[in-house]
Amino acid sequence: MTEQTGKLSGKVAVVTGASKGIGAGIATVFARHGAKVVLAARGPAVLDAAQSLRDDGYDALGVQCDVSDYHSCQELAATALEAYGKIDILDCNAGICVLGDFLTSDDTWRDSHIDINIKGAWNACKAMIPAIIDAGGGSVVITSSVTGDMVADPGEAAYATTKAALVGLTKALAREFADRNVRVNCICPGYIRTPLVEGMARQSDPDDPERAINAIASAVPLGRLGTPEECGELCAFLASDEASYLTGTQMVIDGGSTLPETTSMGQ
Repeated sequence: MTEQTGKLSGKVAVVTGASKGIGAGIATVFARHGAKVVLAARGPAVLDAAQSLRDDGYDALGVQCDVSDYHSCQELAATALEAYGKIDILDCNAGICVLGDFLTSDDTWRDSHIDINIKGAWNACKAMIPAIIDAGGGSVVITSSVTGDMVADPGEAAYATTKAALVGLTKALAREFADRNVRVNCICPGYIRTPLVEGMARQSDPDDPERAINAIASAVPLGRLGTPEECGELCAFLASDEASYLTGTQMVIDGGSTLPETTSMGQ
């Protein structure tokens, strides 16, 4: 592997939900900034994502992991430690978003969001934080959302509930582990152009999902959706020593989409 230099040089980072979308963007940016990256996701696509980074000269390892299963997260931690000897950074990004009707959707809709979005971050933190403490401290970054804590749309009850819970988890863990030199922060993305958002667009408008994407972009003050790499840069900052006095924060990255009071005033 090519020796990498940057703000994360010498760091070992574990990124969950890293096979696509924001997670893949985070893993790529971490690698560009010099980290050795362990990419984790349920499906085999994560192995290809890690191989792609290795093909580009980065030090990366792909691991299939179901974050809703604590023992799977323990195995992920053990694999990372066996490969690299330590863990400095955990990025909890694994998550799902499926739209549903609150009154008619069955319990599976609710429980799948809780299992992956909340329990997934909980399990990953519980499995990885001991290793971060053993390494002398480090950083946890959790992917929450503007949805739930700040805004919500119809059909998002399960997603909004679980993403809001992650803000609470961030603050609680930041307080609990501050004296052990573990910083915990979360990012709150707005609409980022990912397979997840594209799937939501297909649900919203099966005949013309691109129309739904364009409609979202038109309501964003910066006039576009964000990119996974832009989220990755924010996560890299929070994971780095540049953010050494930041813990328990929630940082919005949404192109200004939560700024307007109305959608029509002044238009």
